[in-house]
Amino acid sequence: MPLSLGLRDEENERINNQLKKLISLVFVPDGWSDTTADEELSGIGLSLEKLKGITPDELNNYLKDTGLDWANIELFADFMAGLSQKQEFENLKPKAVSLYSFIQTGSKMFSFDITNKIARLKQ
Repeated sequence: MPLSLGLRDEENERINNQLKKLISLVFVPDGWSDTTADEELSGIGLSLEKLKGITPDELNNYLKDTGLDWANIELFADFMAGLSQKQEFENLKPKAVSLYSFIQTGSKMFSFDITNKIARLKQ
């Protein structure tokens, strides 16, 4: 059964807050904790291990099927791009690039910001 507009907005806001917490974990020095990240990722049905094992296309489709809007998918890609700077998560870089490309094509909106993010990741 589809969610009503109000419930979708609440769910979208909940996910948005979780993604912001994940991003803060990545960018705060010594703020990273696999356990905390897994707790936040579980809110959207993912874990660090699942992220490492999932293909870029599977991840793109999963996030879209979960009901994330384009802005939250971009936040998730930002999280993955930041996390990919850590050596043990370098394999997330192509997945972040794929997510950004998925946003560009799927949202049918061109964004110089996203294009710049893709270029930075490909360097």
